[in-house]
Amino acid sequence: MRTVRFLLALACAIAATGAAIAAGEVDLLLVIASDASHSIDDAKFKLQRDGYIAAISDFRVIEAIRSGPRKRIAICFVEWSGITEQNVVVDWTVIDDEKTAMNFVNLLRENPRSFASYTSISGAIDFAMANLARAPFYSERRTIDVSGDGTNNSGRSVVEARDDAVAQGVTINGLVILSEQPMYTDPLHTHPPGGLEMYYRTKVIGGPNAFVMVAENFQAFGQAIVHKLLVEIAESSGTTLRRFGSLRARNLSSQRPPFRR
Repeated sequence: MRTVRFLLALACAIAATGAAIAAGEVDLLLVIASDASHSIDDAKFKLQRDGYIAAISDFRVIEAIRSGPRKRIAICFVEWSGITEQNVVVDWTVIDDEKTAMNFVNLLRENPRSFASYTSISGAIDFAMANLARAPFYSERRTIDVSGDGTNNSGRSVVEARDDAVAQGVTINGLVILSEQPMYTDPLHTHPPGGLEMYYRTKVIGGPNAFVMVAENFQAFGQAIVHKLLVEIAESSGTTLRRFGSLRARNLSSQRPPFRR
């Protein structure tokens, strides 16, 4: 009888755990890692922040989320700069309709800029991985969005950070913001050999179906984010992008098919 009671208790515990996981399931766990380093001045920072605010509340993005099997995703928004400079701006939040999307973007709108220092993409990836590990929700798909306008110049190798994340089943996608003029103090930071797009393709992105999109300038950034989110959400839900209408934006080189690693 003692053995029977133990087995029944174990079965109940397993069932309860399974129910808890099911209750917390989402179609996608997404960490948005936004560049707040020195190369992004206040005007560029505002355009970047406003682009995320507009994209997350975009009706096409919400419709894509609602088209998934669980009809919801979870997002954590972080900003990053140097190796020790990462900050959770808006913590893990479920987005499943217009109201939850607006709650998220209102929090994002209210928070001030976090940093303005060096550029540690590797630190951003490691920080995003730590936040994925503590997420209060579950999904088979875990993605890190890294947006930036320069190369890694602080912390460990970005390739090592990328490879460590990919080895744990995480996909890293990139959104490159091109600068018209090189930085006066460090021209190769924003204009590395082969271009920043190629740098992200070879050193930053990785994992299943990883891609890079390019905003030719900060004005094109908002539409680039919409396009990027739609691709990621559609992949997580198995939904075709055609139903969400045109994704093209002026000055947006992601009019081409997304670059695959």
